[in-house]
Amino acid sequence: MRNHRKVLPLGLLTLFAACGSFATEMPAKPAKIYHDHCSVCHGDHGDGQSRARGSMVPPPRDFTTPQAAVELTRERMIAVVSAGKPGTAMAGWATQLKPTEIAAVVDYVREHLMRPVATVDAGAARKLYAENCSVCHGDDGRGAKWTFTNMSPRPRDFTAPDSKTLSRDYMIRTVSYGKANTAMPGFETQLDGTQIGTVVDYVRGTFMGLDARNEPVRPILAAQPPMPGGLHGDAEMGKARYLQNCATCHGVAGDGKGPRAYFILPKPRDFRHPASRHGLDLGRLYQGIAKGVRGSEMPAWDTVLAPQEIADIAEYVYRAFIVADR
Repeated sequence: MRNHRKVLPLGLLTLFAACGSFATEMPAKPAKIYHDHCSVCHGDHGDGQSRARGSMVPPPRDFTTPQAAVELTRERMIAVVSAGKPGTAMAGWATQLKPTEIAAVVDYVREHLMRPVATVDAGAARKLYAENCSVCHGDDGRGAKWTFTNMSPRPRDFTAPDSKTLSRDYMIRTVSYGKANTAMPGFETQLDGTQIGTVVDYVRGTFMGLDARNEPVRPILAAQPPMPGGLHGDAEMGKARYLQNCATCHGVAGDGKGPRAYFILPKPRDFRHPASRHGLDLGRLYQGIAKGVRGSEMPAWDTVLAPQEIADIAEYVYRAFIVADR
């Protein structure tokens, strides 16, 4: 019994020591790992807004951007956290953290700091963009550097604040049929409707910070009332008014090459361009003539012309240029 009494405390001590050792080896919670090792550069909220940001070139990754959600796969993040990233201040943590801890903190970042991926199949969407768009718009959506001095106007910068005003329908129409007076071609012969919608949603999610996943899929040209108030235009009357008021900018042939077009930026609408012919109906023409086009030199004619006169011009433009030769 005496021996048993001596062994028992030793056994208990051994057990307690083992438990203590186990407790010290328990992995830290992912949030604590992020706080202790990552937040000093990437910020408490993962947005890169830390005190260290100003001294780092390139700056720490902002995990909250749509681009990060699309580009950073779990495998890529684990590899970078483990081995670091050359050319940046990102160091490898494989000597300080266990593989399970690295995986845990990566999962923490993905679950709590990163936004959902902007597209259902980000890989396919990214591939479509890379193959068809990045040559001009750049890998980051800001415009490829070579275009800055070789294209006028330059390709759209999708990260600029004014790009967020572009509707999904407008972007789909532009990708499908191109944009007049720019180097933007139409892709309707290279990509089908699903692919065009996919690449548009990729751009909207990755570079513009918009979420298109919940937007309904609409026809490229949604139906609109022909004219407001039941108006019916007279094309013959509209022709005379068009030549008198519109041809100096839009041209006699409706091609946007009127005498004043040389001095106007952006250029007047080319009604014969595929984008116009697939994007304008009577309702849109009436609205554009009546209210003008913001960001252009197209004035609002409802302060000068009566509704019927505007309807006549819209009817002429529609028949002479939009649906001509169809």
